[in-house]
Amino acid sequence: MPRAEWDARVSLAACYRLVANLKLDDLIYNHISLRVPGTHDEFLINPYGMLFEEITASSLVRIDPQGRKLSDSPYEVNAAAFVIHGAIHQAKRDAACVLHTHSDASIAVSAQREGLLPLSQFAMRFYRRQAFHDYEGVAIDMDEQARLVADLGEHRVMLMRNHGVLTLGRTPGEAFMLLYYFERAARIQLSMQAAAAGGAGPILQPGRDVCEKAARQFWEQKGDILVAGEREWPALLRQLDRVDPSYKT
Repeated sequence: MPRAEWDARVSLAACYRLVANLKLDDLIYNHISLRVPGTHDEFLINPYGMLFEEITASSLVRIDPQGRKLSDSPYEVNAAAFVIHGAIHQAKRDAACVLHTHSDASIAVSAQREGLLPLSQFAMRFYRRQAFHDYEGVAIDMDEQARLVADLGEHRVMLMRNHGVLTLGRTPGEAFMLLYYFERAARIQLSMQAAAAGGAGPILQPGRDVCEKAARQFWEQKGDILVAGEREWPALLRQLDRVDPSYKT
């Protein structure tokens, strides 16, 4: 196996483990897909039936845009779930990694008309930079792909109404950190709203100009801000290595 593919497998397996560590996985469901380096239409994805905490570099399955296996593997693939991932990978060449979860906080926020509100510094990154896709049922119909891509537009984060959240990254590290920051922001929003409903008083929200300024600082890497994951990812891998390095096998 080429070294570039093996390194990609290790990175993707780490991403699965980190999502599991945050308790953002959904048993054997949800997916994180990664384009095989040097290809346009080959991808790595989790074996159907394995928990995220069990994923290893060698267990990942190589597939085509339709979710069909391209390499010998004893594992099956949930091809229907690749309807979402396949459409985005093919439409967005810089979307090397596509991450989709059903976390409680993201689902709760997805059902709110405005989605994620700029109520915390975590949330400012996503101010006017989150897409929305209305729920159409279980995403197994191929004709939904065009609407998914159209709704995503140029964003790297999309709330799938009543369903979950989707993040796109040039690397697994970027996709993971966007998920992490979105999840933190969603939890904070729900906590603030619960407190306000309980009589704590109105929630203060910064003005639009300040929110836009903060968002641009994140996305344009002002000051010492780097692309999401560039600084955090090596530290997270060191943490994984101390706890359980089996993801590399």
